Amino acid sequence: MRSLKVFTSLWAMQPHDRSGTILPEKEICELVASAGYDGLAIDLGVADVEQAQRIRPHIEKCGLTPLIVAFPKTVSGLRDTLLMAKDFNSPFVDVIGQVTPVTVDGMIPVVRSWIEMAEAIDIPVQFETHRNCLTNDLYSTLSLLDAVPEMRLSADLSHYVVDREFRLPLNETDSGHIERILHRSDSFQGRVAGRQQIQLQIEFPQHQRWVELFKGFWRTGLSSWRSRNMSGDCVFLCELGPPEYAITDGNGKELSDRWKEALTIKSWIEDIWDDLETSSR
Repeated sequence: MRSLKVFTSLWAMQPHDRSGTILPEKEICELVASAGYDGLAIDLGVADVEQAQRIRPHIEKCGLTPLIVAFPKTVSGLRDTLLMAKDFNSPFVDVIGQVTPVTVDGMIPVVRSWIEMAEAIDIPVQFETHRNCLTNDLYSTLSLLDAVPEMRLSADLSHYVVDREFRLPLNETDSGHIERILHRSDSFQGRVAGRQQIQLQIEFPQHQRWVELFKGFWRTGLSSWRSRNMSGDCVFLCELGPPEYAITDGNGKELSDRWKEALTIKSWIEDIWDDLETSSR
């Protein structure tokens, strides 16, 4: 049986709204669970192992699933995170690799080493499409997918929309590139970007064309995942980051309510999933 599991990020909860208040970890987990999320991603790029261990009992008590996001700075450096993730019962490790050879030929052995390491420990890895990491560039990532057929992705397409400065309407070439990414993705992330900003306010009228673009991306991605998986959990991570991801006014106040926006994205994804489920019957 196929299931949709919607997560949010611990990073996005610090703070989670315009008040700027960072809640205690226990309250974060209770709020996330009460909102109907299935899990909480622990981003080791901003949290450390000590915090992950500290919040773990609250995650478990609230019935949430932890997802470990790794930022390995060396090839061997991923091993400890893989072991930790397996102990946490993370469904996979989301890798934002900080080992960044300039050429695709240089990237290939890095990717293969991490995949082999994960297989030996028996936990899946997915490579997140993200700036300032191994998958920084759309074109080199597409070349990596050709070179390493076993490479699987976690699609955060906001980074490529900004990196490539996509224009609307999206042309056929760019659409084809994004579809290739989505067809190799085993999880997806929720943030709406424009060609100049990584995180747009989803209720602002001027941003609706970008909202519709991302809704289309997510529908294509979820449909592709369903076509490849007759059972299992499809993870969608709502990840609306705090400032400086969130745009602020002259007083440092966020322009919108990220907690409300994340719940809106969550509802969109659930509706898309339900629609795909109904149409498949």
